[in-house]
This record gives sequence, C-alpha cells and structure tokens, in this order.
Amino acid sequence: MALYYFAYPPFGSAYSGLNLDGHYWIINNQLIEIIALSIILKFPLREFGLLKFIPFKFANKVDKPEMPEEVTSNPEEVSVNMTRRRELLKGLAALPLFGGMLIGAVARAKSMNPDALSGSTIALKKIDLTDLKGELPRGKIADLEIGRLIMGNNLVTGVAHARDLHYARQLVRQYNTEEKLFETFSIADQAGINMTTMGLGSFRCFDRYKKITGSKMMTNFQINVDLKGNDRLSFFKQAMDYGATMMYVHGSSGDSLTENGQLDLIREAVEYVQSQGYPAGIGGHSIQVVIACEKAGIKPDYYFKSMHQDNYWSAHPREFRQEFEVAGKSPDHNHSHDNIWDIFPEQTVEVISKVNVPVIGFKVLAAGAITPEDGFRYAFESGADFICVGMFDYQVVEDVNLVTEILNSDLNRSRPWYS
Repeated sequence: MALYYFAYPPFGSAYSGLNLDGHYWIINNQLIEIIALSIILKFPLREFGLLKFIPFKFANKVDKPEMPEEVTSNPEEVSVNMTRRRELLKGLAALPLFGGMLIGAVARAKSMNPDALSGSTIALKKIDLTDLKGELPRGKIADLEIGRLIMGNNLVTGVAHARDLHYARQLVRQYNTEEKLFETFSIADQAGINMTTMGLGSFRCFDRYKKITGSKMMTNFQINVDLKGNDRLSFFKQAMDYGATMMYVHGSSGDSLTENGQLDLIREAVEYVQSQGYPAGIGGHSIQVVIACEKAGIKPDYYFKSMHQDNYWSAHPREFRQEFEVAGKSPDHNHSHDNIWDIFPEQTVEVISKVNVPVIGFKVLAAGAITPEDGFRYAFESGADFICVGMFDYQVVEDVNLVTEILNSDLNRSRPWYS
C-alpha cells in the first residue's frame, strides 16, 4: 500500500491529471488501507476476529511466540524483549525505504518522465487505418514538413471557451484525463497529424506520452513575453529546454504588445528564436498585429492568426466590436465576452492575402460554434496554409478525413500556398 501511495502521491501536480479513484489531498484509499492494516497489526485478529469460531486446538497453534533455545528463569520477560527487539529492527529497516519513497515522490511530482502508472501499464487505442480516406496533406514551415491539420492546445488544458456555461471547463477536464489525452495523441499520430500546439503548462503530459510511445510528433509552443521578470525571453528559453520544434509569440501577448506600441519586444523575441535555430512565429487575434508587424519590417517564419467567419448566432454584434477586446470581460454586456476571436473577418482575409509567409489559422471553429465542414473550408479558402484545431479523441479521424477531402477538392482560394 505504501508503494502504491508514493508511486503517485496525492499532493502534487503529477496526480492531478489521472482519473484513478478521484482527486484527493494527502488522504486517499491507499492511506486509509495502510491505517487499517496498521490497526490489525497492533491488535491481532485472533483476539477479535473469526478465529474465535475456529476449534480451540487449531487456534491455539496460531501465532505462538518463538522461544530461544536457552530459556531463562523468566520466559515472559524473554518474549517481551524479543518482541521489542523485532519491532525496533523493523522500524530501523523501514526508515531508508520510507525516505527513498518520499524523495522519489517529490522527484516524481517534478519529473516529466514516464513512470509505473503511466508508462508500463497504459494501453492506447489503435485505430483502423482503413477509416482514413487518404493521407493528410502536408506543407512546410522553414525546413519542417507539417500536416496541414495541427492539434490545438485548449482541450488539453481544459479551456472550453463556453461563454457563460461555467461547468464546461470542469467537464472537459474530467473527460480529458491523462490516459485519455495519451489516447488522443496516439490516434492523432496514427492518423498523420505530426504537430501539436502546446504551452509550457501543458507540455508535461505530452512529453510523457512521447517518452512512453517514442512518438516523433512535433511541438509548436505558444509563448508569452515575460514582462514581469528580469529576462523577457525566459519563457522562450524554457521552451527550448523542453525540446520545442518551433514557437511563436502567444496571440494574447501579440495583441497586448501591439496595442501598447511595444513592437520592439515582438521583434526581439522573433529574432532571438530564429538566432537559436528555431522557426519563429507571431500570434494574434487582432489583424492589427499582422498589419503592424508587416509595416515594422518584422520577419517571422509564420503567423498564427485567428480566422473564422461570423455567421453564427452567438457572435458578438458587429456594431459593438472593438479591436483588442477578444479576451475582454467588461461588465458592459455590449462588450465582447469570450464569443468571437476574429473581430473583422473580411479585413483578415484582405491583409493575409498580401502576406508572403505561411499562415496557421486558429479558432477556425469559433470554439465549437461553427461546424468543421464550414470552418475548415472557410479558413483554407481565406488563405490559411495550416489550421490548428482542438480535438477530442473521437473527433480526430473525422477531422483528418474532412481536411483531406477539402484540400483534394476545388477550393475557391486566391492566395498562393506559402508552404
């Protein structure tokens, strides 16, 4: 029980992603069983249990204390001393084991390596490859060959963008346990998706999956410029240490830096990432990010831009839309409230048509408000070279088939493919 308890102790981040018997803090079923067994050890069952009903001759043979070969004049004293000696030796022998387990538990909470629970015992679902209607088309960013459907990050972290449905985020997290996420990554791997977008906080789970399975799936890291610390590029450096394939200035960071006239920080981040040998991108919800960076002569390897039409019932009314209000939470009901991410779609299409680097379109389904059939086609026809989509496990094959079908059909696309 102690080994089970310290393999995944209920007091660290390593436990939070697993769907075992629930979520606990310190107390879990293993600890309760340890206490129960300790009570049984202290008060032998033969004094209180079923042995009372066993014939006396048999029960009398159970649990007799061993006597030494040379019995002293006081046998009871010998028995007591021997028992104390045994208990002391047991305690001393257990101390190094307990210390080792405690040290291991602390290391486990900080580690991104696979372990006994998530490593050797997890069974991942195999898909029937005959369900795929073709090979997922690929394109290039810098020297990387990437499937045109990239797996999104929000459903990994539990971000649901469900407007005022407050239970939705918790529901996503309850469904997407670590084992379920492993299964989703595995299905994506088999279906031909070879890149996923990740954040620093969600990478731990993905990295375990890669180490367990040997997956070669690449990572597109979304990184904020660190405006509070001493090193503005510290998060980019951390992503490099984690093994990022490429990285971009997070859309929210791109919005705020552009709005505040801090394009020099975007330039600094892009040029630093490129100097370290990684493809560097710029993210944004507002099209003003792309306009400003192009005007300033910043040369990213790709843009990561929200791209969706606004013909869905929960879209924020056009007359109330304002730039840089995508993540706004104003008390004024007329302001944007987590329900639209491409404020002016027509302007996005117009500006993107003049950009000569690859564009990854994200939020193409407006966080589930638009059907994949409409959202995928709209993004590719509007100029996206890749799309980034959050997917549950049961959606992966369907989405891959849909992208393959759309890209193999006649597209009403005027922008050249920049990949």
